[in-house]
Amino acid sequence: MSTARIDLVRARLEELRLDALLITTPTNRRWVSGFTGSAGVALVGRDRVRFATDSRYWEQIALQAPEFELVKVAGATTGIAPDLLEDTGGLTIGFEPAHLTVSAYEQWTTAIDALLEADRPRFVPAPGLIEGLRIVKDADELDALARAVRLGDDGMAHAISVVEPGMTEKQLAWEIQRYVMEHGAEDLSFSTIVAGGEWGASPHARPRDVPLPEGAGVVIDMGVIVDGYCSDLTRTLFLGEPDDQFKRVYDTVLTAQTMAEERIEAGMTGREAHEIAATVIAEAGYGEYFGHGLGHGVGLDIHEAPRLAPGSDAVLEDGHVFTVEPGIYILGWGGVRIEDQCVMEDGRVRPVSASPKLDLEIGVTA
Repeated sequence: MSTARIDLVRARLEELRLDALLITTPTNRRWVSGFTGSAGVALVGRDRVRFATDSRYWEQIALQAPEFELVKVAGATTGIAPDLLEDTGGLTIGFEPAHLTVSAYEQWTTAIDALLEADRPRFVPAPGLIEGLRIVKDADELDALARAVRLGDDGMAHAISVVEPGMTEKQLAWEIQRYVMEHGAEDLSFSTIVAGGEWGASPHARPRDVPLPEGAGVVIDMGVIVDGYCSDLTRTLFLGEPDDQFKRVYDTVLTAQTMAEERIEAGMTGREAHEIAATVIAEAGYGEYFGHGLGHGVGLDIHEAPRLAPGSDAVLEDGHVFTVEPGIYILGWGGVRIEDQCVMEDGRVRPVSASPKLDLEIGVTA
């Protein structure tokens, strides 16, 4: 796997007329090397690949990234490893500007300036080089993502089986976390959102020590990590008999999501995909209450390319994995969001999430 990904990076280096890429972003580093540790810097060149890290990870590099030459770093300051620059005089090395801090950039350039002039490489920004490769998922990635989604579905099913009025938002969030960690999750892909009643009008609400009210909606947004890959799932429940307003809002969101999943196709931009759902919501009279993008890519990061949003020119292709998550949020009332994780296959969207979303009764996702 690493060899194939190294070859992809090298092909991109050639296109961009770069000699090497300094990889400092943890998920990019993992994607290209397979290394799962927390510290290290990789340098992928046209003829040579090196990985600098400290003694905590020397054995791990040998096991997980055998294609890489190990550059041993003393201590744990592996964000800066000047020894990686050996034999790079006159070469053009790209760096990742979106993830390299100003401080780290200054340390790298200081290290380069300290070299003899003949030994100095050129240090230039190479934005989005690996992200542009990561956007299309390979078979191994799709398998890990599917397993993460399945565990997320199981976690949601558990939440539905235990939720009841009077349970606090934090208690329900903890039930979800405990269940998924006991059933194979490496971690949560983000802090679980549980928002009851009016609190559901905040799309990224944090769970509170507040009881879930009877006769109100509950937004649950959760995700897990399996083999490094993330899942993302939202369902909205109703505790009791749904009233007419909840039914109208819920039906609008579900229709918007269904239409988007049926009509999005390869070749569309993220903006065009967003407009499918946004139009449904606007025509129902709720346009001002849908203020975020329709979705985002999911992979080693919970938010990555492609974006499905008003300003996105990303062209959707087979192999892209992204969420479809329209929502309506009304201050003083609450909110409804329904989210599936999907993959683009054969030019069409296939939802991977399997949690039910049709029955508005308590105990079944809505």
